[in-house]
Amino acid sequence: QVQLAESGGGSVQPGGSLRLSCTASGTIFGINLMRWYRQVPGKQRDLVGYIDSDGSTDYVDSVKGRFTISRDNAKNTAYLQMNNLKPEDTAVYYCNADMAPYSDLRFWDYWGQGTQVTVSS
Repeated sequence: QVQLAESGGGSVQPGGSLRLSCTASGTIFGINLMRWYRQVPGKQRDLVGYIDSDGSTDYVDSVKGRFTISRDNAKNTAYLQMNNLKPEDTAVYYCNADMAPYSDLRFWDYWGQGTQVTVSS
């Protein structure tokens, strides 16, 4: 069974840093895009950024220059390095990935369970 799991959330003061990890487990024949989303209670889940299988990335304007997404394909893991955190970055962060669980290489959409990030003084 293919799963995604996030880790690394927590509480930090404004200006601080956190690094989130997203690890895929199970039998996986391929992973394409890996994305990070965040959600505040009562609001929609918003895309933060993504990384393609070739390492290319893109981000929403509000995190450009502060957040960096990377991945280690050998470990089936993506990372979200968050620097200069602001109170408005407080949210539950979710990992999302397109993964192929079978040899036919059909890609399916998977989500992690989310990890809380709180930025507060």
